[in-house]
Amino acid sequence: MLNKARPFFTRLMTPVGEALARTPVTPNAVTVTGTIGVAAGVLWGYPTGHLFFGTLIATIFVFTDMLDGVLARLKGTSGPWGAFLDSTMDRVADAATFSGLAAWFVLGGHNLLLAGVSLFCLVSGALVSYVKARAEGLGVKANVGIAERPERMVVTYVAVGLSGLGVPYILQIGLWGLAAASVITLGQRMVAVHRGMAAATEPPATVPEPEPPAPEPPAAEPEPPAAEPPAPAAKATQPID
Repeated sequence: MLNKARPFFTRLMTPVGEALARTPVTPNAVTVTGTIGVAAGVLWGYPTGHLFFGTLIATIFVFTDMLDGVLARLKGTSGPWGAFLDSTMDRVADAATFSGLAAWFVLGGHNLLLAGVSLFCLVSGALVSYVKARAEGLGVKANVGIAERPERMVVTYVAVGLSGLGVPYILQIGLWGLAAASVITLGQRMVAVHRGMAAATEPPATVPEPEPPAPEPPAAEPEPPAAEPPAPAAKATQPID
């Protein structure tokens, strides 16, 4: 859903990308730097109870997820390795976010149930991404679901950040809702993949061959012309005595 907003953020990040394009900074360096920043923010802020500031740091570095793509386009260095690295770093950032949150519930929040829900969100989110990647590897599209990665991370950071500002129950609501949405999205993608594979394996519809035209009756042979009767023989003339 939030993928529709990507063109807006792309235009927003283009001036920054143009400035970086004149430097030796590479898109892959931006990708790795952004992941390190997100991981540092959440692994420091969440376990120590600084939920708002940890979320603020992570949110700032999350925008590099769009900046690296803009920079790669401007420098003309887009390629499969960059896409692979970006996807891998997304999984690292997700793991750091939910692990830090689970650590907070164990160390400071004293809520083992929500610690388990946090880890469930991590695992279910990874499964959602895996199903899409595996399906695309098999040639089937799986771009469906109510909670793709952008939606999941927005819900997570908004809930954690507002909880850090003192909004009651917002973190519990956000995590339980995210867990349910992740399960629904996983089911939607599996159904979509099953339908796509079933459609791909169906035999093509056979078009009935047209019946051959009926053979034409043989043309009647022309009757031979009637033979003319023989001319009467001329009478012999007798000599005159």
